[in-house]
Amino acid sequence: MRDNQATYWRRWMTGVSGAERPPLVAPPRQPSRADRHFTVHLGFVAVDLVTARETAVGYAEALSVLRPELAIGASALSPADAWQRAERLFCGALGPDGERCVDVAGHPGFHHAPGPGGLGWGDGDRG
Repeated sequence: MRDNQATYWRRWMTGVSGAERPPLVAPPRQPSRADRHFTVHLGFVAVDLVTARETAVGYAEALSVLRPELAIGASALSPADAWQRAERLFCGALGPDGERCVDVAGHPGFHHAPGPGGLGWGDGDRG
C-alpha cells in the first residue's frame, strides 16, 4: 500500500522519478494580458462648448505634464449626460515616424509631434 500514495502515483503517471516532481499548480493556459487601458472622467462646469473644449484641453495638457504616461491623444469631451457624443480634443494624425499630432483637433497648418522641437509634417504651408 505504500506505493498507492499521491506522490508515488504522480511519479508513476508522469514518468518522473526522484527529486523531479511536476508542479502541483499548472501555469495559466492563456498568457497574461498586457497592461489594460482605462479612462478617467473629469466633470466641470462651462458656459458653452467652446469654453468647455478650451478648459478640457488645458486639463489634459496639464495632466500630461504631471503624468507623462497619460495618453493625451485619447482625450475626449462630451456633455455630462451624453457620453456617446464624445468628441476628440486632439488631432492625433499619424506622422511619418509613427508619432501622433498633439495639436488640438481641427487645427490649421502643419501637424506637430509631442515635445519641444517635435517634428512637423503635412501640407501646412499650402494656401
